[in-house]
Amino acid sequence: MRLDKKFHDKIMKRGKRVFEMLENYDKTREWPIGRMRIDITLDKRTIKKLKEVSQKMQKPVSRIIEEAISDFTF
Repeated sequence: MRLDKKFHDKIMKRGKRVFEMLENYDKTREWPIGRMRIDITLDKRTIKKLKEVSQKMQKPVSRIIEEAISDFTF
């Protein structure tokens, strides 16, 4: 079956993230989804502030950090 250019572009636009994930898997053999535990060093004041925000928002600290990073653009 031959795909016309319009249909091809539509598929690529909708599934760009999925195609990128599959391409990354082909290169690294690792899925870019899921969660991973890391150790980081933060200032005591920053940790205290994160804990306060965590209690106020009823969210784990890790979720607050993830949301802040996902909103950040490079």
